[in-house]
Amino acid sequence: MQKEASSKSSAIIALIMGTLAMVGCFMAWSSFAPLAAQIQETLGLSMSQRTLLLATPVLLGSIMRIPVGILSDRYGGKKVYIALMIFVLIPLFLVPRVHSFGMLLFVALLLGMSGTSFAVGISYVSVWFPPERQGLVLGIASLGNIGNAISALTLPRIAAKWNFSMVYNVLIGLLLVLIVLFIVLCKEMPVDKTKTLKGSLAVAKDANTWYLSLFYALTFGLFMSFSNLTPTLLDSLFQMNPVNAGMWAAAFGALCTFVRPVGGMLSDHLRPMQLLQWVLIGIGVFAIEMGLTLSGIGPFVTGLVLIGVVAGLGNGIIFKMVPYVSKGNTGAVTGFVGAIGGLGGYFPPILLGSLKQMTGSYTWGFWLLAVFAVICWFVLYREFIRGGSHIVQ
Repeated sequence: MQKEASSKSSAIIALIMGTLAMVGCFMAWSSFAPLAAQIQETLGLSMSQRTLLLATPVLLGSIMRIPVGILSDRYGGKKVYIALMIFVLIPLFLVPRVHSFGMLLFVALLLGMSGTSFAVGISYVSVWFPPERQGLVLGIASLGNIGNAISALTLPRIAAKWNFSMVYNVLIGLLLVLIVLFIVLCKEMPVDKTKTLKGSLAVAKDANTWYLSLFYALTFGLFMSFSNLTPTLLDSLFQMNPVNAGMWAAAFGALCTFVRPVGGMLSDHLRPMQLLQWVLIGIGVFAIEMGLTLSGIGPFVTGLVLIGVVAGLGNGIIFKMVPYVSKGNTGAVTGFVGAIGGLGGYFPPILLGSLKQMTGSYTWGFWLLAVFAVICWFVLYREFIRGGSHIVQ
């Protein structure tokens, strides 16, 4: 009985600390977005340089999710989480101390490692709970994504009250506290040393993995892109000050995060493929609406809120589809899909910045988002709805 209580206590602590560590890492991962206007003014950046800077942390944070997740499974999530947070302290220390765009891009790339916290957190938290409870538990752990919203809400205020350097001092202090708490409170998870990178990457041979990755590149990519781009869009289109723009970015990130478990719960009772179809249609409709309302702040932010809700639901629905299409490989598929989804947040800011610089408008970026949603809908309908040939029985 005492051993069972101890195990339950370890599981709860793992869930709490795994989620909090993800919050801290996601705050670091998205720290450039709410401060982009200040950075642009200080370094004299063009719009395409500004959006490239916002996208750069997403690149490494996405690519490295697969190997970092495998390291966590093999050597233990506690060790990997602590090592990851210690590493992230380095770029956080360097950001206020570099004074050229090239060096800042390099530091932004290093800062991207904080985005791999999703893979470590899911790996560390999941092993403490039985399969019948993992859906709810992983939904709770995924709320660590709210770090994007907290970053957007708090960092501009810190910069306004103190200065740019204080922002990164606060983030360093936060991670140091989390590192100490992890060392003191958390136990190491059971590990399976037979897991290899080659074995996990075998899921890449399955077409279903790529279909789900395509859908997640849209929904999670949209979450990452707009979490980072919202302050820039509101500043560029409506000359909104950084604090107010940060509030809207926080609202977007919070909505996407908190409705994610709702998408998962709906998928427990309704067929996820049918639900995802309406998500894709909704993204296409709201992307068109936003492209048509670039001169009206009220309709534009309404579209922003609605597309955030729909994308958040889609993020929850897609991971409920994994057991339907890839029985027995849920963990590996989840890691692969998560990595590709993160990459979905890398390219749109660069593309949108380039289109704005070439055409003088963001309109074409929203049209392309709508086209991408239509392509995803067509693939979903052809492969999973019309015949259902890719569904595992």
